[in-house]
Amino acid sequence: MNLTEQEIFEAAILVVDDQAVNIELITRTLADTGYRNVSSTMEPQEVCAMHRKSHYDLILLDLQMPGMDGFAVMEGLKTSEIDPYLSVLVVTAQPGHKLRALAAGARDFISKPFDLVELRTRIRNLLEVRLLYKKLAGYNEKLEATVRERTAELRESEARYRSLTELASDWYWEQDENGEFTKVSGPVLEMLGIRVAPLAGGADANESAGWNETARATLLATIEARQPFLDFVMSRVDHAGKLHEYHVSGEPMFTQACRFIGYRGLGVERLTHA
Repeated sequence: MNLTEQEIFEAAILVVDDQAVNIELITRTLADTGYRNVSSTMEPQEVCAMHRKSHYDLILLDLQMPGMDGFAVMEGLKTSEIDPYLSVLVVTAQPGHKLRALAAGARDFISKPFDLVELRTRIRNLLEVRLLYKKLAGYNEKLEATVRERTAELRESEARYRSLTELASDWYWEQDENGEFTKVSGPVLEMLGIRVAPLAGGADANESAGWNETARATLLATIEARQPFLDFVMSRVDHAGKLHEYHVSGEPMFTQACRFIGYRGLGVERLTHA
C-alpha cells in the first residue's frame, strides 16, 4: 500500500498559533515544499469546530497560547474526534512540556525556534502515517461492506433455495457421514428402508414394504461410492395397489479439506396406477 506525492501534498493541514509571524513562517514553508491544502487560525477556541468541518490530516499546534492553551485544545479534540487517529504536531519552546504533550495525545513535537528541515521531515513522516491509516481504514470498510453484501446475497439465495424446494419437491433430506439422517421431510426413510425413530414420523413398519429392492440397492451403492445422482427413479406399490414413483436427486457434501460429511438431496413423487 503506497502513497503518491499528490496524495501527500493534498493532505489537509491546520496551523494553530497566536503569533502571526509563526503562522506566516510555517505556511510559507509548507507552500514552498508543495503542500496545497493548508489553513491557519490564531483562535484556539475555533480548532475543534474547524476540524469537524474540514477533517484535517495534521494539526500543527502551539502549546503556549492565551485564553486556551494547546493542552486544552487537545482535550477538546479528544471529545470531538471524527476518527480514532488524529495527527497533532505540537510546537513548544518549553522542553518540560514535551512529555506532557505526548501523554496528552500529540503524535510528535518540534521545538522553537524552528529548524525548517526538521519541520518538513516531521510533517512528512506524520502525514505518511496518517494517510496510510486512512487508506487502510478505507480498505477495511470496503471489505466489511463486501462481506455484508455477500452475506445478504447468500441469505437471499438460501431463501430462494428453500422456497424452490418447497415448490418443486416433495421432500428434502440430509445425511451425515455415518448415513444417519439429520434433516428429512417426506418418505425418504421408507424409500431407502432405513428406520430412524425420531425422524420416521411414527410410520408403520409395513410402510417399508413394496419398494423396488433392485433400484433401492443401486441407489444405496451410489451413495456408498460418494457419487451424485440425478432424477433417480424409485418405485413402490402401496397396500391399495397404487404405484408410486419417486424421482430423487442427491449430492455428497465435503469440507474444504475434502472430508466427506454426508449427503443432501431432493425428491418428488409421481402417482400412477398399477
